[in-house]
Amino acid sequence: MVQIKTPEQIATMRRAGLVVAAVHAATREAAVPGATTKDLDDVARKVLADHDAKSNFLGYGGFPATICTSVNQVVVHGIPGEDVVLQDGDIISIDAGAIIDGWHGDAAYTAFVGSGHAPELIELSRVTEESMWAGIAAMKSGNRLVDVSRAIETYIRRQPKPGGGRYGIIEDYGGHGIGTEMHMDPHLLNYVERKRGKGPKLVPGFCLAIEPMVSLGTPKTEVLSDEWTVITTDGTWSSHWEHSIALTEQGPLVLTAPDCGKAKLAEYGITAAPDPLA
Repeated sequence: MVQIKTPEQIATMRRAGLVVAAVHAATREAAVPGATTKDLDDVARKVLADHDAKSNFLGYGGFPATICTSVNQVVVHGIPGEDVVLQDGDIISIDAGAIIDGWHGDAAYTAFVGSGHAPELIELSRVTEESMWAGIAAMKSGNRLVDVSRAIETYIRRQPKPGGGRYGIIEDYGGHGIGTEMHMDPHLLNYVERKRGKGPKLVPGFCLAIEPMVSLGTPKTEVLSDEWTVITTDGTWSSHWEHSIALTEQGPLVLTAPDCGKAKLAEYGITAAPDPLA
């Protein structure tokens, strides 16, 4: 069952989304060589407190931290800790969420720690982020869920990978519905699997967290003994990008982007819906 939101509910989700954007801004600034991932979690915790918001990660299924901090070959669900010290040349994907008045926001980004990153890492993050925006641009009334999956996969497959080969589109994790819970129906694959069919039709009030995860190698993953940390099975590094989006009568509204997605969607010839809080 897909939860369809009213304009008033979407406005509250926008409030939660702006808190997530604030967490992103603060943790991006703090992700420097020598910082621990626990330091980043502390930064996120303070931002949430300053905005009277709750973390939707802390305690979720027993998760012990405010945000997920996934370094290098860690794809998702990395647990912040004092023993994980960021090094010059690392990449880190930070996944954060917030709850305001019972409504959720969820978004992730990949950051470069320090300098001197290999061109293939810079391109990996770019491809992952741009595939997310391709998926967001496919959130149009009358389209179906599979159209979002197809847009993400098509973008990735069309990008030449430095050094040859293909990018690994992570198979075991994907996007999801979002609203009064962080993870809701429907599950969104980042590739097309024909046996799943076309999925539900997209209509105003439909909200999705679109989150491609892409590696430099395999699409396969494994979970470490902490029962959370997900790594690539071949040790290749990965990137993770995510935004929460509401489809409105005026078009897509990127709830977790400060500008509602206006600038990026304009590159696709799409006008983002106006900010309901403006």
